[in-house]
Amino acid sequence: MKSSHPSPAIKARRTFVSPNLVIKGFESLTEYFNSLANRNFSTLNDLEHWLLERSELASILEEELAWRYIHLNCNTREKSLVKKYEDYVSKIEPEINKHFNLLDKKLLNSPLADQLDPEKYKVFKRTINSRVEIFREKNLPIISALQVEEQKYGIISSKMTIPHHGKELTLQEAANFLKEQNPDIRKDFFFKINDCRMKDAVHLQDLLGSLIEKRHQLAINADFSNFREYKWVEMGRFDYTADDCFHFHESIASQVCPLVDQIMEHRKEKLNLQKLRPWDLEVDPDGKAPLKPFKNVEELVDKSIISFRNIRPDYGSYLETMKTGDFLDLDSRIGKSPGGFNYPLYESNIPFIFMNATGNLRDLETMFHEGGHAIHSFLSSGQKLVEYKELPAEVAELASMSMELISMDQWHHFFPNKTDLLRAKRTQLEGVIQVLPWIAAIDKFQHWLYTNKDHSGEDRNQAWNDIIQVFGSKVIDWSGLENYRDFMWQKQLHIYEVPFYYIEYGIAQLGAIAVWKKYKENPENALGQFENALSLGYSVPIPEIYKAAGISFDFSEDYVKELIDFLANELQNIQ
Repeated sequence: MKSSHPSPAIKARRTFVSPNLVIKGFESLTEYFNSLANRNFSTLNDLEHWLLERSELASILEEELAWRYIHLNCNTREKSLVKKYEDYVSKIEPEINKHFNLLDKKLLNSPLADQLDPEKYKVFKRTINSRVEIFREKNLPIISALQVEEQKYGIISSKMTIPHHGKELTLQEAANFLKEQNPDIRKDFFFKINDCRMKDAVHLQDLLGSLIEKRHQLAINADFSNFREYKWVEMGRFDYTADDCFHFHESIASQVCPLVDQIMEHRKEKLNLQKLRPWDLEVDPDGKAPLKPFKNVEELVDKSIISFRNIRPDYGSYLETMKTGDFLDLDSRIGKSPGGFNYPLYESNIPFIFMNATGNLRDLETMFHEGGHAIHSFLSSGQKLVEYKELPAEVAELASMSMELISMDQWHHFFPNKTDLLRAKRTQLEGVIQVLPWIAAIDKFQHWLYTNKDHSGEDRNQAWNDIIQVFGSKVIDWSGLENYRDFMWQKQLHIYEVPFYYIEYGIAQLGAIAVWKKYKENPENALGQFENALSLGYSVPIPEIYKAAGISFDFSEDYVKELIDFLANELQNIQ
């Protein structure tokens, strides 16, 4: 059945900004900001037309920054790309933010603002209000410095390599050896990877300390007592509180951690081990070679297009558009930042997928995860206001994580052997279960970091160890490896680059399980509701988006138990 929400996938036509604009400095933009700042509104139509022109300018500027960020991450060794990104965030963006703040105030001070449709503009107006609330001109240099400094994590990580048989392996490539059946190989690479990370552990510890100082100053300057309070407003977390996050942590500890321990005990028995060590967590417990779903990124893309097309024809078309338009960079290589992301481009209306594929199952999961984000970008591209295309992560991750689960019906394209297919699905479901405690741990750690600002590196590591004692599996034996465990948190780039952005994965993972549950009961109905929700962008509050998808926005222990019991049953069925 064809999707009822086809995306135009057409670059937006400029009606306000010149199509020949080249942004060399803020002076390139002065005429547009002056035009908007000096505009008079005599009617509501005048105001709404002004909002569209304002949104057009914002879309163009968001995309300019996006491309500079993408190009930098694709090649961190190219100094000209580093400079181009740093020039934008340090010289151009502070002026952009200052002038958008003036436009925000112009809007809120207009008598016509009260006449805007309260339903249509509810989320928009609360977003503008929160931006005005936290804006301080004296914070602009700090924000610029933070954007530059946050990129140091990716630059440092991109240089981490391990020599092997005459070549340098990225850590992503080296991690594939943790799947080998030979325990000596696994152990050897576990130490090589962690020793490599330890070389930069102090450097990364100091980097976070510097980031925390600057982030705290942002909060103080904006009249907040700590960075968590500031960030809550900046991220637009209108629909849940810090206490809700703590309830989430408790639900995960009580309902998910015991199931993780069961999975680890089962692994330990299957491997016939007296002790389950950290290098035994990725190997297939039945003694089979690592799963290799594809040989190269071309095969990954082509089979992903087939898979998406079989779910919905439009989904395959979206990825095909990205392939032909060169909106993909998927292979792992030295000099490329770690991780993966889907970056929406608000003027092109085609997103960009970035990842580090090395041919393993995790890459397949990442492809469908980022592909889910891409589908979301296409479906929400029809929103007229850029603020409604800027998706809250609780909604964005719902799309990506749901697609990881929904796509499993298509994994036979990658695993024609039924045994391998079942292994892949089992690994995926176990991963969904196991990631929830990690999400809770990282989120709780971030709460600690910013509500205990005056701490040392030693305090930080101790706090992490206290947290991981609650959320880490009791079955895994870390004896003699405590120095590695102390710094495990440094693997999570979100702590450095996008602080407090992580609990969203847990919230959305619960939502994704609920979407998949509905999909298994009635695929057509579930996909219809799923698309209705995604097409809303951020034009309504998060709970309403979840409701449109036919699921609940809920952190309670009972709800978590219901979903985890369903997941455990599904896992049992593919043993």
